[in-house]
Amino acid sequence: MERWASGEQYEPYVGRWSRLVAAEFVAWLNQPAGRRWLDVGCGTGALTSTIVRDAAPAYVLGVDRSEGFVEYARRTVPGATFEVRDAEDLPDASFDIAVSGLVLNFVPDRDRLLRRLGEFGDVVAAYVWDYADGMQLMKYFWEVAGEVDPARRDLDEGTRFPFCRPDALEEMFTGAGFGEVAGRGIVVPTVFTSFEDYWTPFLGGQGAAPAYLSTVDETTRDKIRDALRERLPVESDGTISLTARAWAVRGTTR
Repeated sequence: MERWASGEQYEPYVGRWSRLVAAEFVAWLNQPAGRRWLDVGCGTGALTSTIVRDAAPAYVLGVDRSEGFVEYARRTVPGATFEVRDAEDLPDASFDIAVSGLVLNFVPDRDRLLRRLGEFGDVVAAYVWDYADGMQLMKYFWEVAGEVDPARRDLDEGTRFPFCRPDALEEMFTGAGFGEVAGRGIVVPTVFTSFEDYWTPFLGGQGAAPAYLSTVDETTRDKIRDALRERLPVESDGTISLTARAWAVRGTTR
């Protein structure tokens, strides 16, 4: 059901918050300058651009199956190379570190992908949203949507992706054969200037919640909107201060 086509629509929804997580993630990896990086599922280039800016790489390749996202990344991220590729069709090339941001939960065979990434270099790392609890902008939405439209509660990413938690991610990396496996949480502020700043990105159709919203009738959509307006912690000046948590994990191959 997810749609991943328009970078312009995705950025206001999740891309802007992923960029904040990416900065913490790259700093945590603490890799030396001059390394060759592979970013699998690069999307609009949130993580790729951070690598270029903060890691002083020799080379960065971002791959994603969405032509629209790759086109957006090519326009907005100088200093990196981008290719349209599925996660199961990775390039035959040499890299020092392979990373993946917000992608593992959308890959059918995660173990296979991780083992493939382990063939590229000596460090593999990833992060995913804490859908079940810490990704508040989505948690509020799915709680309300589940009450208004209970027949579609199974679309809630917190339910669909139960492995997006520290212990499960570390077990996954250990099971894929990586050594020195470590994980951490990354929490970033997600401050919305108004309710419309929060709500409008859900109308863009990019990602699970916006894609779902695009399928409901106007009455259901309005009920979800109005219930969210009542439930979100809106400050006296109209701002909405939430937080987003991602779980990060890394391992070594040598």
